[in-house]
Amino acid sequence: MYTLKFDEDLCKTCTTCDCLVMCQYMDLDIDKAKEEIMKISEGEDSFVLQDCVTCYGCEEYCKRGNHPFYLITERREEKDILTSPRAITKQWINIGEPQGKYKVGEIKEKMLSFGFMPEFLRWVKGRLFEDIMPSFIFGQEFFCNVVYIHFANTSIIKERLPMVMDNFRKLGVKEVVCMHDECYGSFASLAPAYGIEVPFKPIHYFEYLYNRLKELGDEVRPLNIKVAYQRPCSSRLSPDKHHFVGDIMKLIGVDLVERRYSNKNSLCCGEVLRMASGYELANDVQKRNMDDMVDSGAEYCVFNCPACYAALAQKVAKKGIKPIHIIGLCRMAIGEK
Repeated sequence: MYTLKFDEDLCKTCTTCDCLVMCQYMDLDIDKAKEEIMKISEGEDSFVLQDCVTCYGCEEYCKRGNHPFYLITERREEKDILTSPRAITKQWINIGEPQGKYKVGEIKEKMLSFGFMPEFLRWVKGRLFEDIMPSFIFGQEFFCNVVYIHFANTSIIKERLPMVMDNFRKLGVKEVVCMHDECYGSFASLAPAYGIEVPFKPIHYFEYLYNRLKELGDEVRPLNIKVAYQRPCSSRLSPDKHHFVGDIMKLIGVDLVERRYSNKNSLCCGEVLRMASGYELANDVQKRNMDDMVDSGAEYCVFNCPACYAALAQKVAKKGIKPIHIIGLCRMAIGEK
């Protein structure tokens, strides 16, 4: 049985309670935050269990790495507090079920992981990936399963993620370049938090892109454009890799504009909010986020997560801002698009 590594004493001795105080969607002072996180820690009821929008932010805000969001998710499941209608939750559980329909490219010690997002099969091409393609993995058998913490369903993760690790182990892969934040977050944060062994070294694809751009050297031309970055909720599970956004922009001559909703204050794309909290909050968050992009003077909105792209690309375009995935932006910098 896999059990969350959570230290209640760390919560008791914390003096800032940043995990809840810094939340972008709930308004708690230090005293109230302390009271509520201790209730959650001790298995008691708390309004936080009802109001949490599953943005993952508290995982980043906790300075002690004590996994407050995973704890909130555990308690929600224990108390049968749904974050989405039961039918939608069941649908997502069925979508991610291993079905034996996975696809594996050329097996090497270093491979790309697409999870089961077909968008990456379309985006991953050109000089940036010529050193590793066609070595890739795609399908539910290699799916990270992190999405189920949006649905307060860690039991599914604890059941399926060890099987995913066994599938990687059977391939003999030594390094996995994760093309989605949730995959990297699963292998670098979630699995260790539950004591699930990871039989390979996970590599965030931002780090891979940055190193490839440096290798291409003189082929990189400054783009001289202003961009706003749409930070996805899943990147909260790997905040130590967020610096690569700025590093990549600097390398390709892009002005990453300063704005209110960036870095730790980023707002999610709104898609999860629509399921967890309804249309009113989701629409408000999207509007504030996009208005902030416009006010910053951004010419492009750079996306990381395919779900964020699907939720916001057309909407930012209507605001006069060009949507682009970060891979496309990097390809532009080497003259490919």
